[in-house]
Amino acid sequence: MIPSSIDQYIEAIESQKNLWNYQEAKKIAQEALIKNSDDYRLYEEMADIYLYENDIPHADEMIQIAQTLHNESATWTYLLGYIAIAKWSYQTGVDYLSRANVLFPNNPEILRNLGWGYVMLGDTSKWVAILRRALSFSPQDELIMEDLWVALMSNGNMEEGEKYLKQAGRQDRIMELRLLQWL
Repeated sequence: MIPSSIDQYIEAIESQKNLWNYQEAKKIAQEALIKNSDDYRLYEEMADIYLYENDIPHADEMIQIAQTLHNESATWTYLLGYIAIAKWSYQTGVDYLSRANVLFPNNPEILRNLGWGYVMLGDTSKWVAILRRALSFSPQDELIMEDLWVALMSNGNMEEGEKYLKQAGRQDRIMELRLLQWL
């Protein structure tokens, strides 16, 4: 089926991204952009695809276009925060991610990345609190559990950290750390 509306294009792009098929997602997004070059959401999708491919410069370029087209989007705000952290601009990343959290509250992915920003600024207590909050909104998210494990370990709470690592199905890491005498 060939998508006929922007929403259908976005649904098809998201479907391909969920299957880790970024080349197909990019192809669909590019086709959609040819027909709808003024829709900021398509540039956000392209930016997200570029981030999955670890192509920060192209992601940043797409975000700038999305921002020009619609200056109050939670998605590009989140993505700019993610990019800033990837570029080691931690305070800028936290600023954007905090704003994205206001625009799109309680999003576990935004919270998880906001937590990383705080740890990079040296605030591990805030990191733990934010990750706990993210996990409350997405209790099965293994990435949040693994990040929470790291956060708790950083704060010296080995036992609770191990609990989250087990919950995330990463017993292999527990054994590895025990061999290194970290647990």
